[in-house]
Amino acid sequence: MFDKILIANRSEIACRIARTCRRLGVAVAGVYSSADADALHVREIGESIAIGGAAASDSYLRIDAVIEAAKATGAQAIHPGFGFLAENAAFARAVEAAGLVFIGPTPDVIERLGDKALAKQEADAAGVPIIPGSTTPSEDKAEVERIVRETGLPVMLKAAAGGGGKGMRVVATLDGLADDIESAMREARNAFGSAGLIVEKLIPRGRHIEIQILGDGKGNVIHLFERECTLQRRHQKVIEEAPAANLAAALRDRMAADAVRLGKRLNYRGAGTIEFILQNDAYYFLEVNPRLQVEHPVTEMITGLDIVELMLRIASGEGLPLAQEQIACHGHAVEARICAEDPANNFLPSTGDIIHVNFPMGHIRVETGVESGSVVTPYYDSMLAKLIAFAPTRDEALDKLREAVDATSIFGVTTNQAFLSRLLDWSATRQATFHTRSIDESIDQLIATSSEADREALALAASFWLIRQREAASRDPWQSRDLTGWHMAAGDAGLSPIPELHLTTSDHSAEIRFAPVQSDGAMTIGVNDDQLTVRLNLIDDDRFTAVIGSRREVVRIRQEQDAIFVHDGRGVHAMQALPYLSYISAAAETSGDLRAPMTGMILKVNVTVGDRMKAGDVAAILESMKMELRIASEIDGIVTAVNCRAGETVERNAVVVVVEADSSS
Repeated sequence: MFDKILIANRSEIACRIARTCRRLGVAVAGVYSSADADALHVREIGESIAIGGAAASDSYLRIDAVIEAAKATGAQAIHPGFGFLAENAAFARAVEAAGLVFIGPTPDVIERLGDKALAKQEADAAGVPIIPGSTTPSEDKAEVERIVRETGLPVMLKAAAGGGGKGMRVVATLDGLADDIESAMREARNAFGSAGLIVEKLIPRGRHIEIQILGDGKGNVIHLFERECTLQRRHQKVIEEAPAANLAAALRDRMAADAVRLGKRLNYRGAGTIEFILQNDAYYFLEVNPRLQVEHPVTEMITGLDIVELMLRIASGEGLPLAQEQIACHGHAVEARICAEDPANNFLPSTGDIIHVNFPMGHIRVETGVESGSVVTPYYDSMLAKLIAFAPTRDEALDKLREAVDATSIFGVTTNQAFLSRLLDWSATRQATFHTRSIDESIDQLIATSSEADREALALAASFWLIRQREAASRDPWQSRDLTGWHMAAGDAGLSPIPELHLTTSDHSAEIRFAPVQSDGAMTIGVNDDQLTVRLNLIDDDRFTAVIGSRREVVRIRQEQDAIFVHDGRGVHAMQALPYLSYISAAAETSGDLRAPMTGMILKVNVTVGDRMKAGDVAAILESMKMELRIASEIDGIVTAVNCRAGETVERNAVVVVVEADSSS
C-alpha cells in the first residue's frame, strides 16, 4: 500500500477519498485553486498546495501544476477523483512519466474508453450491442449535419471526449440544426478541450443502467452489480439507486457479463463503469466512464465494499482482493444530489455565501464539500452534497432519503431540495415506471409551488423579524426608527393600521402588519389581506416549535442582515425583509438593461450598438457552472450600449447590454 497520495480534486470527492486513506493509514495531500483557498476539502486534507487561479483551466486542469504538487508533498501516487483530469490520458501518461502511480486505468485504456467514439468501437468489437449511429467523432459541422440526416430523427449529439451530460443535444427537428451542432461543439470544446461530436439514434423512453467493474490490469475483472440512473434532468443524473428496480435477473446477468467481457478485452485496471440504455428487454452500450463515479456510494452500501480502497489496493500492486463469488448484494440504497440551483427559474445555478448548513445526523450517509460559511462560486459544478440512504427494501430507502432531504437546511443559496422531495414522492419514482425523459416531460408537476406554504413562511419570517427587532430595541431604541410603531393598533384583530414590514420571496411580495402579542406569546400577523396567528417557541439555536393556528411543526429560522431563511416542512424559503418606510422610499426603476443572471464568462455577443432587437432575442451567451445561459431582451428596442465581449468574466447583475425601447414600434 502507498505511504502517501495526492488527491487531485476538490469538494466532496476530495474529502471522501481522504477519509478512506486515513482509515488505511495512507497520508494525503491536496490541491486548491484561488477560489478554494478556504474550502472545506483544503482544511480536511490538511497539507495542500495552491495550483492556480479560480477557473478550472487555470488550476485543476493544469497537469504540470498537479504533478509538481505531488512531487513537492512527497506523494507516491495521484488519485484524480472524478471530473477535471480523471479521464485525461495525457495526464495519466505525465503522472507515470514523473515516476508516480496514476490511481486509475492505464493511459491507453483511458484513451480507448474515455472517448465515446473509440469506446463504442471497442464495445462493438467485444460483441456488446451498440446504438445505431456514428462511431467516429467529427468537428466538421457539415459532416455532423449529414450524419444526422442519414441516421434519421430523433438523434442525440454527444461530445465524444466528454461525460456528465455536457456537450449533448437532443435533435428532434431539423429546424435550428446548425445552431444545435454549434452549441454542442462549443460546450464540448469548453468542457473537454475537444469539439468532436458523435451522432446516435435517440432512444427516448429507455432506462439508464450501469455496471460497476473492477479490474487488476492483468485480465481479471469483476462486477459489483448494477446501478439505476434513469432519473435524469437534461441528461444530468438526479437520483441514483442500487440495485435497479424491476430488473429481471437474467437480463441483469447478461448486462453484467457484457460489461466484464469488455473489461477483460482491455485488461482493465481499477474502477470503471459500463453504461447501457435499456428499452424493454433490449439494451445498448452507451459509454464507459474510466474513473470513480459520482454515484459510487450506492454500490458501496449494497456490497459493503469501499471502492476507493479497492482502487488503492489495485494501483499499489495488490491486485483484486475478491473473487466474483465473494461479492453479494444486500438491501437497497438510493442517492440524491443536492445542487445549488433554482428549479423555479429553469434550474439556474445559484452562487453566493452559504450562511448556514445543517445535515441530518444518524442513519444517513452524507458526502459534502461545503459547510456554514462556504462560498459557492460560478467556476465549478453546482453539486453541494450527496445524501445516501440504505435500508432492507427500496420503499424504506426512499422513505429514509426523503426524510433526510427534508431535514437538510442550506441557507444562503437556492437549492433543489424541494424538487428532490417531490421527486422522491412521485408515483413514477415509487413504482419505478420512469424513463430517462420522465422528469423533463413532467417538470411542471415536479417544480410546482404552494402559495399557502409561502403565506405561512412569510408569517413565520415576520414573527421572527419582530422578535429580533424588539431585541434590538431593548438594547437601543434608535435601532427601530424605521418602524411605523408597534403600539398603533386598529382594525381586525388589533392589527396596525399601516404595514410595518415588507417581505419578498422569489415570486411573492407581502405587506406585513402586526397585532399586539397575546398572553400566551401568540400574535396575529397580517400578510397582505390574510391573517394568521403565529407563535414561535425556541428549542435551541435556530430551531423553533412553530404554532400556526392549530397546527404545529418544528422549523429552522435564521436571519443574516436583511435576509431571512425559513425551513419548514415544505422546504427552504428565502426572503428579504425591509422596514416598510424604508421600502416605500426606495425608487422603483425600469429599464431595458440586460443583466448577467449570475457570475460567469461571456461566450458570445450577438449584437452591436444600433442593432434592432425584439423581445426574446438573445443578446449574449454566458457560461457559468458549465452551463450556457442566454441573456435575452424583454422588450422591443434598439441596442444603445454593449458592455461586454467574448471571453470576459462578468459579475452577477452586471449590465451587459442596454436596449432602449423603440417608440416607433
